[in-house]
Amino acid sequence: MFAPSAGYDRAITIFSPDGRLYQVEYALETVRRGSLAIGIRTDEGVVLAVEEKTRKLQNPESTMKMFQIDDHVGAVGAGYAPDARIQVDNARVMAQSNRLVYDEPIDIETIAKRIADLNQQYTQYAGVRPFGVSLIIAGVDENNGAVVFLTDPTGAYQGFDAIAIGAGSDQVNDYLEKNYSKDMTLKDAIVLAIECIYLVSEDKQGTSHIKIAVIDTKTKKMRRLAEQEILEYAEKAKARSEKPPSK
Repeated sequence: MFAPSAGYDRAITIFSPDGRLYQVEYALETVRRGSLAIGIRTDEGVVLAVEEKTRKLQNPESTMKMFQIDDHVGAVGAGYAPDARIQVDNARVMAQSNRLVYDEPIDIETIAKRIADLNQQYTQYAGVRPFGVSLIIAGVDENNGAVVFLTDPTGAYQGFDAIAIGAGSDQVNDYLEKNYSKDMTLKDAIVLAIECIYLVSEDKQGTSHIKIAVIDTKTKKMRRLAEQEILEYAEKAKARSEKPPSK
């Protein structure tokens, strides 16, 4: 007796009898097993956070899962990190080309759509494999303000107020649904992102495994938080988690 996927997962172009593309599902599983990544939007800007454990001798300033695409837009990824780097390189070319041609910063949704188009192409041609990564692309548009978009290996993209991907993301998304508020401040969003990471991380102490960047609506510039800043917000997150619930 053969497994249900037998024969149908050998090529990306073959649908199974029940309408599934197994290679795409395998790529989605790669994302689910990746490190946690979070994007949160507020009226004051966006927060991008990722859990990334570093080796003892690794430069703590370097990161494989947080990227700056342009001054006003950044991304975090979950899944196969080299695939994320290739997608971000494509996004950077899009952003700079838009500045050269139109003399203005690119809309974040335009980047998300084009990355999603690229993902979709890799689900329908023989001899290729799907990208094994999802990206949370966030920033501040000239007209739309702070926005957060999610792309995935299927070629889909969607906008969110708050979203998590990677290991433990189901639990974190439930937590975001209960604790996110549209009128929260940027600082509150940073604290919420740290709470989410502590919620599912094996490391409940310290901040060396937490990377955070913000893009505020005033400067429209991406800025990575220093470790001391993250530590201060982490203390607020712990204090809030230890506070007894109001009756």
